[in-house]
Order: sequence, then structure tokens, then C-alpha cells
Amino acid sequence: MTKHDPALDTLFHALGDPTRRAMLERLFRGPAPVTELAAPTGLALPTVMRHLAVLEQAGLIASEKTGRTRLCRALPDRLAPATDWLTRQHSIWEGRLDRLDALLATFPKEETDGN
Repeated sequence: MTKHDPALDTLFHALGDPTRRAMLERLFRGPAPVTELAAPTGLALPTVMRHLAVLEQAGLIASEKTGRTRLCRALPDRLAPATDWLTRQHSIWEGRLDRLDALLATFPKEETDGN
């Protein structure tokens, strides 16, 4: 079993919610105030703030308060650990499937009678 990585767990937890993913996608286009992020969700502001706190705890966003406005911005480079993990998993499974294909190729093909 691989080494447990709490930071990776936090990252995938943050990405595991569709509301948080939508907020993050919006922030990839540029910084936005919390009210703009909250508008399409239909959620109460305290609930939106909890979602943003999860994203911030995972290191995916940063926020700063200027006057009465809290502005959030994405930190896309913080997705690298998840990308790296997924790339490794893809390689592992691709290798397994290649070995399965090679094994299946060693079995004789069955004749079908067309029925």
C-alpha cells in the first residue's frame, strides 16, 4: 500500500463536491467576489463561505478582504499533486491492461458458427 498523504486527501475532498468544483472553475477565469460565486448556487452565504473555506484549506484558492468585499482567486498550480497522482494511476492501469491484452492474445480464438 502506498504512503498515506493527508494533503492529497484534503485536495480530493475539496474537489469531491460539485458546488466547489463549479466555484473553482469560475475562479480559473479570474478573481471574483464571494457574492458572484454564491449567485449561481442558490445557497445561503454562510454555506458558500464553508465551501470556500474547504477550497482554501486545500490550498486551491486564496481570498482577501478589502473593505466589505471578500475577493477569491484560484491557485491552479496547487492541483499538481492531484494531477501527478492521477497520472501515476493512469500509467499503472494502462500497464495492467496492456499485460491483460498480451495474455488474452495467447489464448486460442473460438470459432463461431454464425448463429
